[in-house]
Amino acid sequence: MGVVETYRQLISENRLHEAIKELDRLIEATPDDDALLFARGKAKWRVGDHAGATGDYAKASLINPESPAVKALENARDIADFFNPDLYNP
Repeated sequence: MGVVETYRQLISENRLHEAIKELDRLIEATPDDDALLFARGKAKWRVGDHAGATGDYAKASLINPESPAVKALENARDIADFFNPDLYNP
């Protein structure tokens, strides 16, 4: 099984923490790979590490302005900026 297939298989099996570790290893070897950063960001988002995901999306966006990470970063920031005063005033 190839490197890309390994982390994709882990993600498809919902073994997200293992996939993130594999992606960490791959990104350490190729830190300018925006696709790997985007994939790790998506996995981090799914496990609830929204800050980590946003950071990965931002790095991927800087490397490749055409990356789908640009839209993911925009969406993550929109979610973070959401404010509903009714939630605080019963």
